[in-house]
Amino acid sequence: MREEYDFSAARKNPYAAQLKKQITIRLDEESITYFKSISEEVGIPYQSLINLYLRDCAASKRKLNLKWK
Repeated sequence: MREEYDFSAARKNPYAAQLKKQITIRLDEESITYFKSISEEVGIPYQSLINLYLRDCAASKRKLNLKWK
């Protein structure tokens, strides 16, 4: 290995922005605890599990049946 590398001509990954987007979302403590417990069982970070679940809901066009009183 070299002692130093020259990254002056390097360019950013053009696909990096499409990979993930950081957002702020407020979740109740029960939901976070649920996904954290699953994450310990399967060895996947809980944020990734939440993302996988939401992606599955979107792919299957799953909708909640909400009724307001």
